[in-house]
Amino acid sequence: MKLAGVIGWPVAQSLSPRLHGYWLEEHGIDGAYVRLPVRPEDFSTALRGLRLSGFRGVSVTVPHKEAAFAIAHSVDAQAAEAGAANQLVFGEDDSIRGLNTDAPGLVASLSGIDVKGKPVVLLGAGGAARAALVALRSLGAGEIRILNRSEGRLGAKALSHWPEAARDAALVMNATSAGMKGAPSLKLDLAGLPASAVVCDIVYNPLETELLKQARARGLRTVDGLGMLMHQAVPAFEAFFGVRPLVTPGLRRVLEEALGHGG
Repeated sequence: MKLAGVIGWPVAQSLSPRLHGYWLEEHGIDGAYVRLPVRPEDFSTALRGLRLSGFRGVSVTVPHKEAAFAIAHSVDAQAAEAGAANQLVFGEDDSIRGLNTDAPGLVASLSGIDVKGKPVVLLGAGGAARAALVALRSLGAGEIRILNRSEGRLGAKALSHWPEAARDAALVMNATSAGMKGAPSLKLDLAGLPASAVVCDIVYNPLETELLKQARARGLRTVDGLGMLMHQAVPAFEAFFGVRPLVTPGLRRVLEEALGHGG
């Protein structure tokens, strides 16, 4: 049996097992993909145990993406640019390869949205925000205004700068865990955004976060986190299980149904 999983803390909310399970069944693969709740201080120890247990690799979620980058023996170009990895692939020679599929996954989920040369607000400065920064640069975004609860990381300014950052933004992207199931939401006044602005939230559980609800109430276009989740998983599934799957409307329906029933 081919084994892989998603490692994070917390990880109970992750939809990745349902996503990979759908593809395993679709392709008739003898495999399993499981949740792996691991505290930050136990991350490296857990990886050693998983490799010895025969796992082919792991997807990496909050708060381990920067630690995953640091522990990898080699990384792809996206991970190198982001300084974060969301996939670790275990080699037969005991090597660990770090990938960042979040960035191309996010680009795919933003298909049809034009930010070239336009100002964008990026909320967050952690591993997911690093990948979002890579994605936004590849899309040709103009000025990228990074806001975070604390200043410094990635050159972020404090959230108190939101009013001036938002006034002409073409896109607002939440790359924090705020609004995730069980976590408090961001408290932002969207009144200052242009009517043409798009609001994107990489959180997918719940599918409609409080931020997206507020945006829709104002008539703004929104992008939920499910597209990014599905697209970032494609190269991971291929690395773990040897088949490149497709993102389809049927897959999205299954995931939406899972979210509707509590994940």
